[in-house]
Amino acid sequence: MEGEFDDELARLLVLLPEDMRRRVEGHSELRYLVEVVMDLGRSPLARFPSGDFVLSERAITDEDIQYATSQVGDFAADNRAGISRTLHRISAIRNRKGAIIGLTCRVGRAISGSASLLRDLVKDGGSLLLIGPPGVGKTTIIRDIARILADDFRKRVIIVDTSNEIGGDGDIPHSGIGSARRLQVPISEMQHKVLIEAVENHMPQVIIIDEIGTKLEAIAASTIAQRGIQLVATAHGVTIENLIMNPSLDILVGGVQSVTLGDEEANRRGVQKTVLERKGPSTFAYAAEIVSKTELRIHHSLEATVDALLAGHSPKYEIRQKSSMQSSDVKLFVPKDSMDRNLADYNVENHNNESIAENLKDSSSPILEKSPETKRDFHLFVYGVTEGSVLHAIKQLEIEETFVLTDNISKADALLALSSKLKKNSKIQAAARSKGIPIFVTKTNEIMQISKAVRALIDDPFDATKEAEPEEQVSLSEKTDALEEARLAIEQVVIPCGEAAELLPRPMPILRSQIELIEGYKLKWEKLSHGSNISLCILPIRLKTQKTSPADESIDASGTLDDANCISDSESASNDAIRLPLLPY
Repeated sequence: MEGEFDDELARLLVLLPEDMRRRVEGHSELRYLVEVVMDLGRSPLARFPSGDFVLSERAITDEDIQYATSQVGDFAADNRAGISRTLHRISAIRNRKGAIIGLTCRVGRAISGSASLLRDLVKDGGSLLLIGPPGVGKTTIIRDIARILADDFRKRVIIVDTSNEIGGDGDIPHSGIGSARRLQVPISEMQHKVLIEAVENHMPQVIIIDEIGTKLEAIAASTIAQRGIQLVATAHGVTIENLIMNPSLDILVGGVQSVTLGDEEANRRGVQKTVLERKGPSTFAYAAEIVSKTELRIHHSLEATVDALLAGHSPKYEIRQKSSMQSSDVKLFVPKDSMDRNLADYNVENHNNESIAENLKDSSSPILEKSPETKRDFHLFVYGVTEGSVLHAIKQLEIEETFVLTDNISKADALLALSSKLKKNSKIQAAARSKGIPIFVTKTNEIMQISKAVRALIDDPFDATKEAEPEEQVSLSEKTDALEEARLAIEQVVIPCGEAAELLPRPMPILRSQIELIEGYKLKWEKLSHGSNISLCILPIRLKTQKTSPADESIDASGTLDDANCISDSESASNDAIRLPLLPY
């Protein structure tokens, strides 16, 4: 296999001028070459895992590019070409007149064993979706899956090869796909038609698809799955949540629809009356998020994961890692709480390390060993925040050994929530307060924001909602977040739904600003005391006349709110207040 790859690599290096070829052949990491970049008027670069390597100080000329393009096949409409019976991909950059002025020559490899972590999933006949950003190794894995299914499990496998990346260029497919058959796609816009053709003409048991990217392709894949054919496909993204939010691809996970709940059901769930739910069955049974070339996140029930995300829960998944040092060392990591979650509306069949190990033992995959259980001290309950992002932030801060995510709020030491979701769920807030759990909020799901929240949690994990410092020490971002929280509560809950909205506990200077904002909308409010913490509840009761005294008059010299502005529903009828009408959605 190594000698075969050396021959294929030599066929790619032929594209380079002789002086550049000799220079790259002398590099110590030649066998790990990622790609070669040639742009007109610039020095050529060879890219290795360790970084870029300049091949020549001489700039690339028109003659160099013309010589390279003459050694490869024709460029298709997607500006990609290949070298016959190899897996290399050459992508062209053209100018406005259509002339080629740059080339990206990516090295293609067939790595046997790259799909060993997924062998037990595809063996059972369930459809599998692989999700990952460009360059993470999706095509390499899906190629090895095709070989495993065709050669080891003796299934009729058809590959729908959009750009000849899976089976290589030319009419004879690369040996890396084993005995799987390959259908080439004339132009990428026809991929959905070729998918249907594969089913109707060739009686496959398995169809392999690379890079589902359009709605038509997603619909075709869904149609195929309904005919009882096993699908293995890839899609660009980082997490499953990216697919849920993608209107072109959400059908792959069952689709998303807005549902209006009755009052009783909304109260039972503790959510707004309008919620997002999965529209139908998912096209795929399993999903794997490719974190890196050696780490995967496995979702044993894609439908359950989607339901959990839409409900604001952290989904159950499993982490599988393969040692990058020894190909014979595979470790399976399963987060402890991920194995024994007990959500009322999120039940997933339990998959433990032993059952997975048994499935993998049946194959020729490497030796398995169970990860030793690590003692973890701090339990974090996550609500509305992408769990994968939280784990990434924890990993960046190098605190994996002390943190574990939990879905049992009674066992949590702290709550980390997305601000927009938390303020709509009073039950979560009440549960956290009743158990004295500090609340940390993040405005977005961005890694930077989540890392900041986790770092704050580390610095002061048990005093998150304490009474704040003097006003001059309150940060501008904290004040902005609080005002934005109040504004959204008013415009999305109080006015349209006619419901009271409880805000998060805030420092006294910020409470003053929130009161000014609430009264600017001519609404009434009341204070809520929870020990040393004070928060505001915005009432759906309109002030009949504008208050002439500033908000500071409601706050005494000691910095606490008085009860002058606390009005209950029973008092509102006789207090010059008018309840807001319900507005249409």
